Amino acid sequence: MAPANDAREEAIRRLDERAAALGARTQRPVTSHAGEQAVSQAYRIIAELIGGVLVGLAGGFIVDRVLNTTPWGLIGGVLLGFALSVWMARRTANRLMALAKQGEEPLPSVPFEDDEES
Repeated sequence: MAPANDAREEAIRRLDERAAALGARTQRPVTSHAGEQAVSQAYRIIAELIGGVLVGLAGGFIVDRVLNTTPWGLIGGVLLGFALSVWMARRTANRLMALAKQGEEPLPSVPFEDDEES
């Protein structure tokens, strides 16, 4: 029974080698997604800036309709929304800077089109 047991062990060893080779071929390379994260955070800050102004605009419009203060509710709402959006964007930027100071590597610089040599 020794030859049958050796053949089984040899088959298992070959199967393990093939599985390891398949795993090496299908494994994605480890890359840094720092650039993608930076872009997504930038879009988030832009959305906060635009969203705050739009919420203030809607709030001012509602105040104008309810209290019949035609231009003043809209003006106050836009100014209040702008102040709120700047505060939210600054808070997000401070949180991102705190995360960056915790020891993550700096983001790679992206050259401008003018800086590239033709």
